[in-house]
Amino acid sequence: MRFLAAAIATALMTAPVWAQPTATGDLGLVVERATGSLLLIDQSDRAALARIEGLGDLSHASLVYSPDQRFAYVFGRDGGLTKVDIVTRQIANRVVQAGNAIGGAISDDGTLVAVSNYEPGGVRIFDADTLEMVADISTGSKTIGLVDAPGRRFVFTMWDSGETWIADLSGDLKITKIQDIGKNPYDALITGNGRTYITGLFGQDGLTALDLWADDPEPIRVLPGYGRGQQDMPVYKMPHLEGWAQAGDEFVLPAVGHHEVLWIDARDFHETARTQTHGQPVFAIARPDGRQVWVNFAHPLNDTIQVIDTLSKQVIHEFKPGPAALHMEFTPRGHEVWISVRDAGKVMIYDTQTFEKLQELDADSPSGIFFTARAHKTGL
Repeated sequence: MRFLAAAIATALMTAPVWAQPTATGDLGLVVERATGSLLLIDQSDRAALARIEGLGDLSHASLVYSPDQRFAYVFGRDGGLTKVDIVTRQIANRVVQAGNAIGGAISDDGTLVAVSNYEPGGVRIFDADTLEMVADISTGSKTIGLVDAPGRRFVFTMWDSGETWIADLSGDLKITKIQDIGKNPYDALITGNGRTYITGLFGQDGLTALDLWADDPEPIRVLPGYGRGQQDMPVYKMPHLEGWAQAGDEFVLPAVGHHEVLWIDARDFHETARTQTHGQPVFAIARPDGRQVWVNFAHPLNDTIQVIDTLSKQVIHEFKPGPAALHMEFTPRGHEVWISVRDAGKVMIYDTQTFEKLQELDADSPSGIFFTARAHKTGL
């Protein structure tokens, strides 16, 4: 018995530092777009832990996490798909799979990673462990709005053809094609329960919804009389529908080219209200409890954040974190929000009840902020 105890003690003392237990549940990554790097952050300590470099062009980068919250899959604008180990704080694998990529998703079982491409178009799907390609879906179009859906499925939409495709990989690859989504869809979202997929349209008024629980989903027109086509207005930056908010039974969506957000009944998709905003909204994001919606804005008004109360639908707070306040990420229970302020080179942390600034971290041209809690949410 003494020999066994001595052997265990020796093994523990000689184990490499990174092999010791590492908690990842309160970690996250900040995209540093100008330098092709990631900043590893700790939300509990409000601290930066490490910088991971060599990820290529991150000018429009996003990422998803493995179910165990150890690996991040980073989708770069240069077509790079990079697997990052946040325990060892280094790149585990990297492939350049296309010429121009625009986001990705991970399957509900965590075994497949899909990448949406502008050039050459289509969607490519990879083994999450090895990054070997397992499917190459040619669409003949730029693809947008790629999300995961329950049942080992991916849903995505074509800018050129106005179609939405559902790729089912629960067995042999099966693709369902849905036409007449609308003209020039530019982004899409999926609800947290995986039921509703909503596509934003740039080429015509309104949005289009699909009920993914239906045997044969059919396009549902949402706000057909409202959108950019209502009035010829300049659009300084397309809003991101993945920054959608759902507060109770309502969706809150940024309006294209207008200084307002739209409130839509989540059950029958009729408009319930509009809230006038400081500028053209880019992200409208609900605090996890749904009590507030935080909104940021396109250039040249992108130094400002507004907070909207979801009961009154009125702006209750406005402040200026600094130039180019690009992204917001709530802690999982919503007590804090982290905001990337690109042109100040800062990530700023605020209390969501008092709106007090709690801390700021140095970062190199920060953009997207992604906490590991996203690993357990559909569509994120």
